[in-house]
Amino acid sequence: MKTLLKNGTVYLDHAFTKADLLVSEDGISVYSSDNAAASERAADCSFDADGYAIVPGFADVHVHFREPGFSYKETIRTGSLAGAYGGYSCVCPMPNLKPKPSTLEGLKAQTDIIKKDSVIHAIPYGAITMKQDGRSALSDMDALAPHVCAFTDDGKGVQTEERMREAMEKAHALGKMITAHCEDESLLGGSAIHAGRYAESIGWKGITSESEWKQIERDCRLADETGCAYHVCHVSTKESIQVIRDAKKSGVDVTCETGPHYLVLSEEDLFKINPDDPSSGRFKMNPPLRSEEDRKAMLDAVIDGTVDMIATDHAPHSAEEKAKGLLKSANGIVGLESAFPVLYSRLVVPGILSMDRLLELMCFAPRRRFGLPGTTLETAQAERQADGSLLLPGSADITVLDLNTPYTLRADEFKSMGHSCPFDGWDVQGKAVMTICGGKISADRAELKRLD
Repeated sequence: MKTLLKNGTVYLDHAFTKADLLVSEDGISVYSSDNAAASERAADCSFDADGYAIVPGFADVHVHFREPGFSYKETIRTGSLAGAYGGYSCVCPMPNLKPKPSTLEGLKAQTDIIKKDSVIHAIPYGAITMKQDGRSALSDMDALAPHVCAFTDDGKGVQTEERMREAMEKAHALGKMITAHCEDESLLGGSAIHAGRYAESIGWKGITSESEWKQIERDCRLADETGCAYHVCHVSTKESIQVIRDAKKSGVDVTCETGPHYLVLSEEDLFKINPDDPSSGRFKMNPPLRSEEDRKAMLDAVIDGTVDMIATDHAPHSAEEKAKGLLKSANGIVGLESAFPVLYSRLVVPGILSMDRLLELMCFAPRRRFGLPGTTLETAQAERQADGSLLLPGSADITVLDLNTPYTLRADEFKSMGHSCPFDGWDVQGKAVMTICGGKISADRAELKRLD
C-alpha cells in the first residue's frame, strides 16, 4: 500500500516546507510541487494534508505496557494504540512484567505478543538483575543483548555500587547501554522537609531529592570508570541536572530524559487539589512533582541541551488502583496521548521552546541514542528516483499534526486502558491526526480528506 499525503507542511531537513509525501513499506518519497502528478500516479490512496504539519513519528524510550503479567492495567495492543494516537511510532517498554525479561525465555513471552499485537515499533528492555529488584544477581545479559534496546531495572534503583559496576562492565562488553531508575532506598523515609514543601505541609515523608541525585552521582562515576554508555530515567531535581551537566563536561557517556509533567507542573499545583479526593491519584507518580525551582531547572536543562530527550513514563494502572487519593494511589500516570499537545501548547506556542528543539527531544535524540527505527526526514541519505522524487529509505514512520485547532484533552477517550492523567481537561492544540509506522497507517482520526 502506497499512501499519498498531498500539500502537507513537511518538517524536512529541520525546516518546514510544502511537499507531497508518498509513504510505503520501502520508505518515504518526497515530491515537490512541480512533479506532483507523478506522486498521484504512484499512490494507492491519497489524503489532502493541506494545513497540517508532517513530522517524524515520535519515539518514547520509557513506557510501561504491563503485558505479560498485568494486562488488567494495559496490554501491548492498547498501549501501542495509545502511542499511535499520540503520534508515536516507536516505544521502548520497560521490564516490570511477569515473567521478567531477565532470561531469553522471559523476554520471548513479551516479544511474541509484541509481534502479534503492537501497531507500532516496540523495542523492549532487558532487566539488569535476575529478579529486576536492583539487588539480585545479573540477568542473562549475554543472551538478551541482541534483542533489547538496553538494560534497566526500572522501578528499582540498583542498590549497591558493586552490582552496578558489574552490570556496567558487562553491558559495555556487550555494546549495550545501562538505563537507570535512580532511587537510593536507604534515603527513603527521611524527614518530610527533605521531600519538599508540599510533603512537609501534610506530614508526608515522600521521596527525597537525595534518593535520586545521589545515585546519579555514583553511576556517572562508574560510567566514567567502566566506559559504559549510561542513560538516566525521569530526571526531576535541580541537583540531578547539575550532576549530569558536570559529568557531560568531563566526558562521561551519559544522557538523560525528563517527563512532560516535570516541565509544566510542580508541587505548587498539589496545593490546589484535595489529597483525599479519589481523583487526586492522577498526580501520584515516582519521582513526585518537585519544587518550582526544580521545574525551572528542568526547563533550563531542556533548553540548553543537558536534558537529551523527553519520555512520558506512561504507567497505566486500573481505575481502582488510582482512585485512592494522592497518598494511597499507585504511582504512575498515563502520558502517551497527552505529551505532544501539552508540550506544544505550553512551551512552543508561547515561545519558551522552539519546535525544532521539541522535535529533537521527541524524535531525533531518542533514535540516535537507542538506535531505534524510523525515517528522520533528513535528505542526506536520500536517493533520487526516475520520477524526480527523493526516496528516504528505511522504516517510513511519520505523524500528521493539526497544530492550529484547539481541543480539550479527555482522558476517558484515551486508547490506553489507563485514564489517570494530570492533564485531563486541559485545553491544548497539536493533535496527532494520523500516524504511519513502517509505511502502514497505525492511527487515523479520519480528519484528513480522502482524495481517491
